[in-house]
Amino acid sequence: MSIGSMMGPGGPGGGPDQDEEPARKRRGLRALLVGLIALLVLVLLAAAGIVLVTQHLGSQVGRYPSVFAPIDPSSRPADAAGQTFLLMGTDTRSPEATTGTDAAPDAVFGSTRSDVIMVATIAEDGQSASIISIPRDSWVDVPGRGKNKINAAYAFGGPPLLIETVEQLSRVHIDHFAVIDFAGFAQMTDSVGGIDVNVGQETERDGVVVPAGPQHLNGEQALVYVRERKSLPGGDLDRVRRQQAALRAFVQKTLSSGTLSSPTTAYAAVDSVTRHVGVDDSLSNTGLAQLAFGMRDLRNSAISFLTVPVTGTGDEGGQSVVYLDDGAGRDLWFAVNTDAVPQWVAARPQEQLSATPR
Repeated sequence: MSIGSMMGPGGPGGGPDQDEEPARKRRGLRALLVGLIALLVLVLLAAAGIVLVTQHLGSQVGRYPSVFAPIDPSSRPADAAGQTFLLMGTDTRSPEATTGTDAAPDAVFGSTRSDVIMVATIAEDGQSASIISIPRDSWVDVPGRGKNKINAAYAFGGPPLLIETVEQLSRVHIDHFAVIDFAGFAQMTDSVGGIDVNVGQETERDGVVVPAGPQHLNGEQALVYVRERKSLPGGDLDRVRRQQAALRAFVQKTLSSGTLSSPTTAYAAVDSVTRHVGVDDSLSNTGLAQLAFGMRDLRNSAISFLTVPVTGTGDEGGQSVVYLDDGAGRDLWFAVNTDAVPQWVAARPQEQLSATPR
């Protein structure tokens, strides 16, 4: 046998290994590039899916046109840090939706008085938030209408007059407006599998009983819980606390349980919310997505649930009213404007919503 044949066709040193090494590297590089391209395509497809879902869900949100347009810009408070929403619930007793895209075509917003009025503010860093209730019977100045209950502003002039009234009262700039009705609240509650509330006092309405103590409430029971006031010692003030407790439970269910970790459950919950909530038309789908992304690190424990300070109740022209504490209220609203609500609450822990409101 010749030396050449012993060395093989590649020559000295085992040529096949030397010739194939660059080829293997090239094949490995091509595989890596193909893998990276495939991964990039998958990421883009996933991103496109998220955008499509966001657009779909965002498009389900009812939009109320020009709610800020009638308000004189010179009369409005200066814009502050963070995002502030005026949240409102209507007191219609209709079992059919009257807000959001599920509302009947002939539903007219502003035709009823507001039942729930809350100012929700998300801090600029997205790490904390506050929800401050204004009792619907609060005796306030309604621009152009004189003294009246604050819930009358919505009936007199729809969202613009209610926004103007709240801004005049608080000197807090309202960035956005959102509204939901009782039917929407019940269906939202059911969409997350119900809420857990520690009920301070048993309540019964139309044959539906909500016992005292820790309870898991479905949508129908939750409505009975948040609508009651006549049997409660604090009347409207106790009902406000119940409304906050229900909202706190809803937020806790979505943020602290497996609701958002399950794509199917999360979609169902967001789908229900977007179909039953109406917002001002300045809040675009992109704005909704950015808002949600900015709140990704928010924890339930970082949300303060408060009621605007009051001095007591009374009677005005034969109607029961709630009198607000102007001095203490100014301190609270100043804290809202300066992103200092956590510090305000730390100095006044008794003002925070209790674990067991009546």
